[in-house]
Amino acid sequence: MSSSDKPKQSSLEFSMGLFERWLSIWVGTAIVLGIGLGRWLPDLFQLLATLEYANVNFIVAILIWVMIYPMMVNVDFASLTHIGERPKGLVITLTVNWLIKPFTMAALAVLFFDFVFRDLINPEDAKQYIAGLILLGAAPCTAMVFVWSQLTKGDATYTLVQVSMNDVIMIFAFAPIVAFLLGVTDISVPWETLLTSVSMYVVVPLIAGVVTRKVINQSSALSIENFTAKLKPFSILGLLTTVIILFGFQGGVIIDKPLLILLIAIPLIIQSYGIFVGTYFAAWIWKVPYNVAAPCALIGTSNFFELAVAVAISLFGLHSGAALATVVGVLVEVPVMLSLVGFANKTQKYFDT
Repeated sequence: MSSSDKPKQSSLEFSMGLFERWLSIWVGTAIVLGIGLGRWLPDLFQLLATLEYANVNFIVAILIWVMIYPMMVNVDFASLTHIGERPKGLVITLTVNWLIKPFTMAALAVLFFDFVFRDLINPEDAKQYIAGLILLGAAPCTAMVFVWSQLTKGDATYTLVQVSMNDVIMIFAFAPIVAFLLGVTDISVPWETLLTSVSMYVVVPLIAGVVTRKVINQSSALSIENFTAKLKPFSILGLLTTVIILFGFQGGVIIDKPLLILLIAIPLIIQSYGIFVGTYFAAWIWKVPYNVAAPCALIGTSNFFELAVAVAISLFGLHSGAALATVVGVLVEVPVMLSLVGFANKTQKYFDT
């Protein structure tokens, strides 16, 4: 085979690096470090917890912006013009993300914390955990999508289209869906705080990303790929630092109440595997090619936990049960997603190429 006949790899595939390959180790190390620091230096974390206004912690907010901004620079609205070329994967993704996943997560949360775990959890605490799980279920993944797509050799361009569509819909749909589901579970919804959170963590970074793309596209000396590559170390550092801080804040609960962490994790795990199986099977039935089907199922399964954590803190406070539930989402997501990546790669032969 000549060099001209070899299949070309996308820039996303080339960007696969040390962090993505050993993701579970880095995140696991950050979790352990966070819990340890939270136990050894409680005064430091108490000080960090005081740096907030209207339940928005400044340190966490800055770190989340550091994580989110590079992703938003990657959102190419021009890619939306290609929606009609291969609509099946996009239809499945959007249906799962916005019409199924938030509601199944809410249903599982209510089922387990209002009924199955009723004798184990205080009713007021149960409401907080339900709220945190709802926030996770209503926030489809943005950042880690590209990692899961890389690990399954997904179509990078198609993944970008899916992410772009999700981000556009998220601006308008996230707050109403969360408010509706929280209202259904009899949890008071401070609309002003919710809308402010969505503006801070979705709208503002997205606008910044659009402006950045425009500036870069007008410059012949810089490309978007080079720019985001330079930002990548800061994004990774932001992610790991956020994990350390969040687990530092919640480390005492995690160590002292391991059963509680397990109880929160159970509906999350059921939701993750259930959504993946349903989405993956639907893609197979509809004869979606593997390089679209695998990322499609993984996008539906994964969560935008950065947004969920930020909104949980804004709505309910840094030490709330809702914030704890979103932090458990971080704990559960990486090993679950890596197991699903392995399953997808092993079943590739059953799909069209």
